[in-house]
Amino acid sequence: MSDKFRELLKRVGSGTHTSKSLTRAEAATATTMMLLQEATPAQIGAFMIAHRIKRPTPEELAGIIDGFDRLGNKLKIAPHHSHQPVVLGNPYDGRSRTVPVTVITALILAAVGLPVVLHGGDRMPTKYGIPLIKIWQQLGVDFAQFDLAQAQSIYSQSHLGFVYLPQHFPSAHQFIPFREQIGKRPPFATAELIWCPVAGTAHLVAGFVHPPTEERFRETFKILDVQDFTLVKGLEGSCDLSRSRTGIIALSKPQGGFERLLLDPADYSLNGSDIPLETEAGAIAQINEVIQGKNNQLLPAAILNGGFYLWRFGAVDRLESGFSQAEEMLTTGKVADKLAQLQTLCNRQDNLPIAST
Repeated sequence: MSDKFRELLKRVGSGTHTSKSLTRAEAATATTMMLLQEATPAQIGAFMIAHRIKRPTPEELAGIIDGFDRLGNKLKIAPHHSHQPVVLGNPYDGRSRTVPVTVITALILAAVGLPVVLHGGDRMPTKYGIPLIKIWQQLGVDFAQFDLAQAQSIYSQSHLGFVYLPQHFPSAHQFIPFREQIGKRPPFATAELIWCPVAGTAHLVAGFVHPPTEERFRETFKILDVQDFTLVKGLEGSCDLSRSRTGIIALSKPQGGFERLLLDPADYSLNGSDIPLETEAGAIAQINEVIQGKNNQLLPAAILNGGFYLWRFGAVDRLESGFSQAEEMLTTGKVADKLAQLQTLCNRQDNLPIAST
C-alpha cells in the first residue's frame, strides 16, 4: 500500500461535504502513481470512483494531462509541415450507435496538407465500441504495428499520424483492466479527449456530450495555456457533427476567449438522419465506399464534417466553399489517393518493425 497515495485518496474520497479538490501538482502525482500502478488496485479503484462522483475540476484535469505528458510518447512536429498539427480527440471506447466519419475527415485534411494526429487504443470499456484503429486496419492502414520512429516517419510523409496506446503509451494501455473493473468511465476518459499527443503547439479538437464538460474543457485550456481549440457537441461525444441537429461548437479566437457557432446542416442542404451502426463490417464498407468516391447515405455526413473542418483550419474562406471542396475531393479521388499513399507507406519494407531475435 502507498501511504502517499492514500493521503490523496482521502482528499477526494471523504464525501460530499468534506472532500477537497487536488492541486494540479497533486493530480499529476496521483495520475502518475496510478498509471505506473504504484498504488494498490484497491486504492486505484477507490480513487477512480470517488473522483468520478466528485467530478474533476479544471485544475485536476490539467494535472491529469501533466501526468499523461510525463509518461506518454508523442509525435514531433515535422519541420516541413506548413500548418500547425490538428489533434482530433475522440472517446477511446469508440462508437457503438452511429457510423463515424472521423477517418474520412482526417484523410480530407491530410490531403490538403493539414497535419492530423489521432490517438487511442484497442476496444475498450465501458462502451466497447469500434475504435479508430480497427477502422484504419480494415482500410489497409495498420498503425498498430509501428514503433514511435516509424509512426513519426509515416506522419511526416503523409501528414497523418496515430499515437497508439499499446505501442506509444503502454502505461495507459496497461491501465485498461482497472477501467473495466470499475464499470464506469473514470476522469481519465475526460482528460484524454483534450490530451495533446504532439510535442509542441497544436490545435486541439474535442467532442463533448454535456454542456458542463465544454465549460470544464475551456477552463482547463486556460490553465494549460492552450490557445487554439475547437469543441464540438458531436455524435457520441466524438468530433463528428450530427446531420440531425444543430451543431453547438466553441471556437477559440486569436485574441483569446471563444465564440459560439451554431451550425444548422439544413442551411446547407446537408441535414438528414445520422446513420446507425448496425454491423461493424457494414459501417467500414460504407466508410470505404465514401473514400472511394461512391455516393451512399454516409456521403452527406462526410461532406458536412470535411467541409466544416476545412473551413475551420483555413483551407477555404467560407463554409459553403468547404462543403464544395470536401465533395469535390471525395468524388474526384483525391481522398482515395491519400488513403492509397498511407497504404503504400504502411506496407513499405523499411517501415515494418524489425523482428526480435
